[in-house]
Amino acid sequence: MSTFDDLAERYIAAWNETDPDTRRAAVAALYAEDARYVDPLVDAEGREAIAATIGAVQQQFPGFEFRLAGPVDAHHDQARFTWELGPAGQAEAPIVGFDVAVRDGDGRLRSVFGFLDRVPS
Repeated sequence: MSTFDDLAERYIAAWNETDPDTRRAAVAALYAEDARYVDPLVDAEGREAIAATIGAVQQQFPGFEFRLAGPVDAHHDQARFTWELGPAGQAEAPIVGFDVAVRDGDGRLRSVFGFLDRVPS
């Protein structure tokens, strides 16, 4: 079973993957088949919808990269972690949020709930 530190790193890597086929494979390996991703802007159910959501975010913010912004806090089968989205190499990211992830019995992500703390106006 994957640790939440490992899951969070793989999660961020999937959100940074620009090749659609590689991204779909990463999502398939990371998420349960019936997984759900929800944030203030989207409610994606299933792996294909999650992979499409990631692609749409990349199109909206070309050249931006996600990165973890602190430790992963976890207990039982749930975790929360803060992330940043900004241009590669830029010290301060214009977009910051945190996600709460719930893992299934197989160690895959069953649900992810995203929150946006800072977004450009």
